[in-house]
Amino acid sequence: MARIQTNLGLTLMLLLGACAPLSTSVPVQIMPTFVEPEAENIPQPNEAYPTAQAAETGASRSVSGFLVSLNRAWRDGKQINAELCFTLPDTSDWTIWEAHFEYGGNSISEFSSAFLRKSESQDAQPAERCDVLTFYVPPDADLTGSSLTVEAVGAYPSVEEYCSVFLPKIQQTLSDRATGITVDCPPADGSVSLQITGKPEGMSQEEAEQLVFSDEYYTVRGPWSFPVTFDQ
Repeated sequence: MARIQTNLGLTLMLLLGACAPLSTSVPVQIMPTFVEPEAENIPQPNEAYPTAQAAETGASRSVSGFLVSLNRAWRDGKQINAELCFTLPDTSDWTIWEAHFEYGGNSISEFSSAFLRKSESQDAQPAERCDVLTFYVPPDADLTGSSLTVEAVGAYPSVEEYCSVFLPKIQQTLSDRATGITVDCPPADGSVSLQITGKPEGMSQEEAEQLVFSDEYYTVRGPWSFPVTFDQ
């Protein structure tokens, strides 16, 4: 009888072990995340083509008190790269909006832009932002008499900035032009937004909005032109 009980106990143990849930946990190896430095956004040399530095470096141009500087420019085959820095009028996210590169009677207005660095305002020095602009030209383009022109920089304002930063400027401009439009930022539901509070009867709402929300209020226009020449 004792032997039968032992066998029954062993059988129950085996059955319970078979019914126990299997462990499916697998050790997970967490790989470190690599964040590419912003300076690495600068276009890297293309080994298929020789690189060349432009003759001009460290040039600055000022228009209406707004300074733009060309620190350096270099050619990398089909790419013309230019490191440009400009003063920031305020804390908004200002970037270069319009620019073109001219060579041999051709003008290229399409470009890519990569953020390089930004310095805060210190003492009498204003805040500054630096970007690298890249234009694409044929590899055999004659660049002995070429130039780079920045036409405008701008910063799209947030809803809050329309009221905290741009409201006085917008209203003053509308009044100076005798548009008959008035604007304000009345609070609503705990927030504020720029609204048209008055306009001439013969003016449509769309026409009024085009004047009020024009990008001229958050755009600084040049032009700032620089010769960018390379030996052929």
